[in-house]
Amino acid sequence: MDSMLSQGVGSESCERSSNAQVSTSDAHKVDGKNPSEVIHWHNRGVAARALHLSRGVEKPSGRVTYIVVLEGLCRFNIEELNTRGPYCTAKISPLEMTKSEMEQVEQDPDFVTLSRQFKAIAMELISILEQKQKTGGRIKVLLETLPFHKLADIFVASFEISFEEQLCMLDSVDPKVRLSKATELVDRHLQSIRVAEKITQKVEGQLSKSQKEYLLRQQMRAIKEELGDNDDDEDDLASLERKMQNAGMPSNIWKHAQRELRRLKKMQPQQPGYNSSRVYLDLLADLPWQKASEEQEMDLKAAKDHLDCDHYGLVKIKQRIFEYLAVRKLKPDARGPVLCFVGPPGVGKTSLASSIAAALGRKFIRISLGGVKDEADIRGHRRTYIGSMPGRLIDGLKRVGVCNPVMLLDEIDKTGSDVRGDPASALLEVLDPEQNKSFNDHYLNVPFDLSKVIFVATANRMQPIPPPLLDRMEVIELPGYTAEEKLRIAMQHLIPRVLDQHGLSSAFLQIPEDMVKLVIQRYTREAGVRNLERNLAALARAAAVRVAEREQAVSVSKDVHKITSPLLDNRLAEGAEMEMEVIPIGVNNHEISNAFRIASPLVVDEAMLEKILGPPRFDDREAADRVATPGVSVGLVWTAFGGEVQFVEATSVVGNGELHLTGQLGDVIKESAQIALTWVRARVADLKLAAAEETDLLQGKDIHIHFPAGAVPKDGPSAGVTLVTALVSLFSQKNVRADTAMTGEMTLRGLVLPVGGVKDKVLAAHCYGIKRVILPERNLKDLVEVPAAVLSSLEILVAKRMEDVLEHAFDGGCPWRQHQHSKL
Repeated sequence: MDSMLSQGVGSESCERSSNAQVSTSDAHKVDGKNPSEVIHWHNRGVAARALHLSRGVEKPSGRVTYIVVLEGLCRFNIEELNTRGPYCTAKISPLEMTKSEMEQVEQDPDFVTLSRQFKAIAMELISILEQKQKTGGRIKVLLETLPFHKLADIFVASFEISFEEQLCMLDSVDPKVRLSKATELVDRHLQSIRVAEKITQKVEGQLSKSQKEYLLRQQMRAIKEELGDNDDDEDDLASLERKMQNAGMPSNIWKHAQRELRRLKKMQPQQPGYNSSRVYLDLLADLPWQKASEEQEMDLKAAKDHLDCDHYGLVKIKQRIFEYLAVRKLKPDARGPVLCFVGPPGVGKTSLASSIAAALGRKFIRISLGGVKDEADIRGHRRTYIGSMPGRLIDGLKRVGVCNPVMLLDEIDKTGSDVRGDPASALLEVLDPEQNKSFNDHYLNVPFDLSKVIFVATANRMQPIPPPLLDRMEVIELPGYTAEEKLRIAMQHLIPRVLDQHGLSSAFLQIPEDMVKLVIQRYTREAGVRNLERNLAALARAAAVRVAEREQAVSVSKDVHKITSPLLDNRLAEGAEMEMEVIPIGVNNHEISNAFRIASPLVVDEAMLEKILGPPRFDDREAADRVATPGVSVGLVWTAFGGEVQFVEATSVVGNGELHLTGQLGDVIKESAQIALTWVRARVADLKLAAAEETDLLQGKDIHIHFPAGAVPKDGPSAGVTLVTALVSLFSQKNVRADTAMTGEMTLRGLVLPVGGVKDKVLAAHCYGIKRVILPERNLKDLVEVPAAVLSSLEILVAKRMEDVLEHAFDGGCPWRQHQHSKL
């Protein structure tokens, strides 16, 4: 043999291979340029005979290829290899079995079992190939005629297997081993065909479903055209296009929308981006680009009556609204201000914004910003994100359907910021009249004009609002209601609303003004009226229970059809009264209530108040009881919920001259306590707080100052005068007047500086039953905002220095002056 030959491909006779490939079954190929290279030959091969040699195609490089057709003869084993000369020669021994040996193997039970298994797998493979290639007929004939050990070579030769697997198959001389390996390779090839077929069927099924839907749509459209029943409303894209044409978009936005619509028409409904594009175009079509509320002719008197009907008091706020309405009447296209109502909860900030919309004849939309920390809530998400949506402003305009509503930005002081952005910074563009003409929402991706929107914001405090955002708004403070204003609000608004909400009327429940005053004084101390309304609702619920449980005795009317009952006839003949339960059907709430009408309405008295609402929560004698000992003073503080009365308690214990502060205090109020103690120690001799031989008040003692309500955080400088008064009271052992409260910041030299929130603090003192209020002299200008009824019930005392505060705080004047009078 002139070379080692690989296994041949089976021919039609299956006895010889008619088209085998020439190759060496070694691990390295022969390189003619390096004849000294060692070649490692495999010890087995296939003997073949050349049948035909033909010239192939000449390549552009000049190289010519040849095609050799070989006929395989048998497997052989190399006995001796001779590498001398231009080519290698070898002495071989054939490995084919004799006929008698083969017959003996065919009778082996293991071989028979392997043959059946191989035939079953081969038939299954042929069946699959026959369905695809329509060439399985000849292979079936071979399967029935040729021996199985030769079929194994033929089948494996037609598969794409690795070189190592080919060598393994070549080395399988034993027919049983060869058949076993062939069965394994055929089964593996069969499994790969099944997996590929399953994937192909799945893909073809999806394609066929899309094609089927497309054909059905085309057929449905053709049927409608033939019947003349082609309704444009049912054509989504046509309806959407018509909707976009009627939206009144500006020209540049209309061009953008047309591009998106053309892109949508080219897409199939099953494509991933189809739904998002459709939703986006729906938003463009639904936005009120030019649709506005038709404002009625400005009637300032009617607007004033409407505001007075909805709100009691709030003169300053109403006056500002009237000024805006007057400007709108003279100049309809005037740019609206951005009003920011700042005040404690329950004073009517949100309802004021609604009343502004009603007075202007515009629609009202409320957007809550409490707890918003994502900038996308204002500007929207970009459309590239999954689940993207427009911001709250654009979504609100879509819902309200007009481009000039009154938009309430509620709780603007409660926005936060994190890694997702700062909503307060995003609001800068919204609330700036020079920038909101072209507000750019990230989802919308086209400018939208917000200049026609009237923005109204609400907040409980101004401190959390960033200064740039606060600069864009006109702040109007709503400090709270006086007791008289709460009484009028309750009688005119709250009680009628509560009765209506509980299905009652004045014929069932009556709450006198005196009882409402008691509820305000003893059960509620707040700037707003929400707790007052809750207490009135508790009274209404108790009355509703009594009315519902009360049965009514009703005489039988002549118009009632006669009921044939011997017992009823006898009772009526005797003139007896019959008790009947009347259940009205198909009537309103008032008619149902009339069915349970009682002889006399339920009138709330003091005993009923205590029974329903419980014991009084507040007592006018609280200040007198708590200031009954030296070292206690009454201060006035401001909170987000309005003004409050704050007690300051001081005491001394044996110690090393240290100052202890408790009550969950901030750094500023701790510094105020240090300043107060230093000022008192510096004026021990002037105030006659110690004997002549004593030079230090803190010698051998510690001072403990406590602010009650320790669970509430406290901070601020306005408690300076209160701290000094408590310390002077402690060291002089004189009680502070129980009817006197004070506020003011003090310096180390004893000057009393002005503070904020004077109106809230004065109202809190009035609600608490305080009769005298000490204020810094420079805060007198702030009393203009305090209602006259409150000022008339209080004695306002001004102080320029700390000595003036002490003169007013103690009964009979400052303690050191008392010592002077006693000497005289």
